[in-house]
Amino acid sequence: MLDPVTRPQAGLAVRCSRALMSPWSRLSLLLVVLASAAVTVVMYEPQRLLSAGWPPQVSGAGAVVLFAMAYGLCTAAFVPRPILNLAAGALFGSQAGVVAAVAGTVLGAGIAFTLGRVLGQDALRPLVRGRWLKAADGQLSRHGFRSMLAIRLFPGVPFAAANYCAAVSRMGYAPFLLATALGSIPNTAAYVVAGSEAASPTSPAFLFAMGFIVLSALGAAVVAWCKRHRLRGR
Repeated sequence: MLDPVTRPQAGLAVRCSRALMSPWSRLSLLLVVLASAAVTVVMYEPQRLLSAGWPPQVSGAGAVVLFAMAYGLCTAAFVPRPILNLAAGALFGSQAGVVAAVAGTVLGAGIAFTLGRVLGQDALRPLVRGRWLKAADGQLSRHGFRSMLAIRLFPGVPFAAANYCAAVSRMGYAPFLLATALGSIPNTAAYVVAGSEAASPTSPAFLFAMGFIVLSALGAAVVAWCKRHRLRGR
């Protein structure tokens, strides 16, 4: 049994613990983590890989694995994926570059999804109001794999935004990661091939990759317009 002196201290510790673990405290921690990651990206400029190249002392399969890990961390810190995909192609060629980029994409998506689910979901779910937000949440919660696959295939929604929206919804880990892996392959491969063939801008491979990128962007714009028109008509 606690004595009169220890009892207030224990009560204070419990209250502090509850405050630190509250949804809004965790959301604040998420914002701090994301802001720190963004500042780190601005300071270290990972896009320099396109001009400076990969460190010569790291090569082979180890370099591909290390790049995939760095890719995942960078995407979680809001570095645009097209830059990283171009770098993957320029550094490792088409085949190894696609492997590294897709693996990094899944890793980065998993990191962002975990952060959003653990630190942000409880605080943000009560704020899901309005017709568009409710429609997006319902689509991701009920048809997670199909919806995320479409989002990845038609890259109109920013990568980070899709990750955190999925985390706030009730979508499961497995469909999220599987849809991300499958849906990211076409567009990722196009950018990687473009990066690997950048020295030969008139080559068929480069022209095909750029054509695919343009067509996928147009397709994303058409899909977004149709979705918006449909929601307005409801």
